[in-house]
Amino acid sequence: MLRLMDWSVVALGCALVVGSLGSRWWERVKASKGEGPDQGMRLFSAWLPLLMGLAMISARLPALLHASHPVVELVDALTFVIVVTVLVFAVRSVRRIFRARGSA
Repeated sequence: MLRLMDWSVVALGCALVVGSLGSRWWERVKASKGEGPDQGMRLFSAWLPLLMGLAMISARLPALLHASHPVVELVDALTFVIVVTVLVFAVRSVRRIFRARGSA
């Protein structure tokens, strides 16, 4: 049963990555029609799901595939970098929101 839950986390990560790629494709379609992309929503609609999906996939997949210990350690380090990147994006977004409220 535990393996099923681990594979469901990997499947959810894949769904986030596919959804993010679909969102980026949709942005390009809208841009080709002359509509400007919303820069504020770009982070949330494309980059955040992509990074979170990659983190979810890389957190579970090496152990499920019985990868060697050095491979698991390397992927864990890359997952940590992805998580730190998401935190930086989140902090920048929160700062932007508070700046907008302060100037209004």
